[in-house]
Amino acid sequence: MSELMTSAWAPRGAWTGYARAGRHGRLQGEAGIRLTLREGVGLATLIAGDGQEEALRAILSERYGWNLPEPGATALSGERGLVWSGPGQWLAVAESGEALRRLPEALRGLAAVTDQSDARAIVRVSGPRARAALAKGVTVDLHPRAFGPGRTAVTSIAHIGAQLWQVDAGPSYDVAVARSFAGSFWSWLADAAAEFGYEVRAGA
Repeated sequence: MSELMTSAWAPRGAWTGYARAGRHGRLQGEAGIRLTLREGVGLATLIAGDGQEEALRAILSERYGWNLPEPGATALSGERGLVWSGPGQWLAVAESGEALRRLPEALRGLAAVTDQSDARAIVRVSGPRARAALAKGVTVDLHPRAFGPGRTAVTSIAHIGAQLWQVDAGPSYDVAVARSFAGSFWSWLADAAAEFGYEVRAGA
């Protein structure tokens, strides 16, 4: 009985049961898209207190070396930093939840900090046809003239609320959705990527 209980309560990744590692869709030639499952990423929302944005900016710079990005922008160094999420709101991103553990105490009195590490599912969409696949459902213009590395949008993708940000000019995009919508989003993403051929990889 105890073994059954332990198995039932074992941690599950956000994409478990939806994404299967390997090659899918069109199998001829190289895959046009890579889907990297970003399990274990640390996430936290920051909402600046009234009149505290400048003080918040100063302490984030001093303690973490982070800049507060302007609207529609990111300020990331490698896999760490901040992504704008709305007026006075940002998403802190790190390679693990542990890296953000002290954030609430550090920002006490300056910002409300809410851990989102287990609340969202993130996938990195990259490869030469990444933009073409996402354009099938994203409600913002992803053309390089309008949206490039360091840009972010809070939007909907196939009627699912999402936030995406462009990581590099590859192009590579990180897409975050509520974990409860992971299955629906993956179903759409797999269909959108199938014509180009896609490879699913586990990753940080």
